[in-house]
Amino acid sequence: MKNTLRNIFHSGKFVAGFVIFVILLVTIIVYPLINPGSPLEQIGVGTFAKPGTYVSLYDAAKTSPDRERETLRLSDADDKRLAKALSDSDRVLMVEWLGLKGVDLEGIDYQDTEALLELWHENYDSTFKPKGMTSAAQKKYKRLNDALLDLQTGDNLTVMSEGETLSTIKKTDYVNVGTVTNVKLLPLGTDNFGRDVLKELVGATKTSLGVGIVAGIVATLLGLSMGLLSGYVGGIVDDFIMFITNLFTVIPGFILLILISYSISQEYRGPATVAAVIGFTSWPWTARSVRSQVISLRNRDHVNLSKLSGHSMLRIVVTDILPYIASYVVMAFILQVSSGILSEAQLSLLGLGPKTTTTPTLGLMMNWAMMYSAHTNGSWWAYFPVILTITLISFSLNLMNTGLDQVFNPTLRD
Repeated sequence: MKNTLRNIFHSGKFVAGFVIFVILLVTIIVYPLINPGSPLEQIGVGTFAKPGTYVSLYDAAKTSPDRERETLRLSDADDKRLAKALSDSDRVLMVEWLGLKGVDLEGIDYQDTEALLELWHENYDSTFKPKGMTSAAQKKYKRLNDALLDLQTGDNLTVMSEGETLSTIKKTDYVNVGTVTNVKLLPLGTDNFGRDVLKELVGATKTSLGVGIVAGIVATLLGLSMGLLSGYVGGIVDDFIMFITNLFTVIPGFILLILISYSISQEYRGPATVAAVIGFTSWPWTARSVRSQVISLRNRDHVNLSKLSGHSMLRIVVTDILPYIASYVVMAFILQVSSGILSEAQLSLLGLGPKTTTTPTLGLMMNWAMMYSAHTNGSWWAYFPVILTITLISFSLNLMNTGLDQVFNPTLRD
């Protein structure tokens, strides 16, 4: 046993896959302790808040100027403020107006905030109205100019409530983020429902791994039982089991999975039910492989000796055959887990996964992102981390399987 484990952990591929899988397991165990609560808790009113650190404006404005505000005079603060406030559409408007005024724009980079503002302030005239320009368009340019002047000359921001001044904030006022009462770090932003994506992703990974493991156990046990019985007994039993196996093989497994899931009401489609359905439709290839292994073992000398000794079929199968195919069963189980996670994701994308109100899964997160067009509005954080997590899980499990195959398959050894 020690020698076998030593050989397994000397396989680079197995170790790499094992490390990735352990990191994922540690994350789904430790992170809920750091950030407890329901992964489906809605913390945002809007949708798809960008990743970042969010500070309560109310708490920042209420921070005492005597104790916790500091006056900082940063030379580039105004430039950064202007560059951030000027959107691409504002810059296009400025260039458009300058062109109508007849200003030479050759060599001007509209992304150069300083040069663009200098040219604007030198040439802007609120009374200028070229032929064809509507009054609404003229007012639009004037509003843009007023906003630019306010950004450059305004020194104070007054926070009012019911006619009473709550706070006056100067441009040079700064607060240490540590002094603000409510600060929320959202490394992956929020989804379409205003839920913390990272917290949801960790909970979904835990559920999907559970679905994969349960599906793997069901499929492996069914396939192993059918394969052992078919391969060892043979005859009519073998023919009947192979008929059932071929029947399942002829019907595409995913189509069968869709039909069974569709026939179950969503109210009863919990993660355990979905996992059992996936396992029930995934066992045939394991059964066929185990059967072929058992056929090659059932007439070995040690098996015939056990038969002559009067041992029961169950004992012969468990003690004389099963140990020889144990490594193969473990590898089949790993592949079934990976296949179960992918099947759940596919089902959920079609709206046939677990019910959406209790527990998130990786597939459900993809479904929500697709339904609310995260892929078209640039909200990559709602779906890309999910794709990456599914890829890492499948990649790690397949690496582990490949490493085990190199250890136990003599034809693949160096």
